[in-house]
Amino acid sequence: MPDDLPADDEAVETVLQARLAGDAGRLDRALAMALPQLSRARLQALIVAGAVSRDGVVLTDASARAQAGQHLVAVPPPVAALPRPEAIPLTVLFEDGDLIVIDKPAGMAAHPAPGCETGTLVNALLHWCGPSLSGIGGVARPGIVHRLDKDTSGVMVAAKTDRAHAGLSALFAAHNIERTYLALTRGAPDPARGRIQTLIGRSSSDRKKMAVLRSGGREAITDYAVQRVFGPPRKPGAPPLAARVACTLHTGRTHQIRVHLASRGAPILGDPTYGSGSPAATVRAAISEAGLTRQALHAAVLGFVHPVTGEPMRFETTPPADMSTLESALGALEIS
Repeated sequence: MPDDLPADDEAVETVLQARLAGDAGRLDRALAMALPQLSRARLQALIVAGAVSRDGVVLTDASARAQAGQHLVAVPPPVAALPRPEAIPLTVLFEDGDLIVIDKPAGMAAHPAPGCETGTLVNALLHWCGPSLSGIGGVARPGIVHRLDKDTSGVMVAAKTDRAHAGLSALFAAHNIERTYLALTRGAPDPARGRIQTLIGRSSSDRKKMAVLRSGGREAITDYAVQRVFGPPRKPGAPPLAARVACTLHTGRTHQIRVHLASRGAPILGDPTYGSGSPAATVRAAISEAGLTRQALHAAVLGFVHPVTGEPMRFETTPPADMSTLESALGALEIS
């Protein structure tokens, strides 16, 4: 499964425990013996998803030899098998017989999950595309080949045929996709332009969060560039109060941009999960004035080669009203 299709972060998990000996062979095989209620294939998928840990260390290599210790396996709950079509308006940027490109609004989840069974992009696509929607992604996620967080807006592509689904999935798996996001951040990353290359996996202290890890996890690469800074520094040498940052993804890990910018001391404004620390009072006032109630992150550019026709395609959208209004309010604080 592509990296862009993680388990739902708000799902209530069942945590299974297994104490393994150090001579138990491959990790996936040893866990399958210790937890017969889970198939080996299911355990392999959970390991890749970062849902297995040993003594607090996340494990991501199913083929590695099992080591002695207490193993925890976080199993997400089942998702409704048959999403229902819903007449939800969509902003369609492109559509042909094989795929559809939309500008997803903030607040719309990509696919149904526990606690969010309706109002998703899948529900809308089932109504919009009807029986043509590809089911190769599974009955719960038909046509979906990548995902934006529920509260991230911007460009998404979905497949309408099996051949398009296979082709798009291959492009995402190879990271052969152009993806640029715009973020409004507290402060600004330093230096103003660079590459963030880390390992990202589930946080050992909170499994609903992702974190930069020293070991384990999966490689995550983000190029970023500060495009604009706002507000006079509170003291000489201090960073600006806020910034607009363009981020280009070279991998697609869960919450990658949010985690990476926060790791550089510039969390995204409005981010309830990774936005540690409070912005300056003037920035808080601007957020309130703009009515921003989510992370200020927008998937602005999506480019790829059409998986059937071979035609180069590129789509670009501007941030929605809450982010554009916030940027205008921050503009009164601009210093460069």
